[in-house]
Amino acid sequence: MRLLHTMLRVGNLDQSLDFYCNILGMTKIRQKDYPGGKFTLAFVGYGDEKDNAVIELTHNWETESYDIGNGYGHIALGVDDIYGTCEKIRRQGGKVTREPGPMKHGTTVIAFVEDPDGYKIELIQGRD
Repeated sequence: MRLLHTMLRVGNLDQSLDFYCNILGMTKIRQKDYPGGKFTLAFVGYGDEKDNAVIELTHNWETESYDIGNGYGHIALGVDDIYGTCEKIRRQGGKVTREPGPMKHGTTVIAFVEDPDGYKIELIQGRD
């Protein structure tokens, strides 16, 4: 077995694609509309689906926003330069919600950013 994808429901697919592709540097792998169900699926990631886990962005055409709830945590991304990455995200209009620094009770350097729908993405220094 292997992890294939994580699905997130998004209110505005164009904004989400811009965030994940242009700000976080992922590639849109594929996208398909399902007119009968009134939804679109778009898959983004850092590599081909046969070798990498990806994110499925699900846009239900008649829903503009979602309550994230208290069960969702975050998606984690490994980065080489957490300080530079946060600065680049900020320059491109992204929202850094926790500045880079050591995690509480530890030494791992982390930061958090937020996508257009409010989903949290943790950046972890040196974990590519």
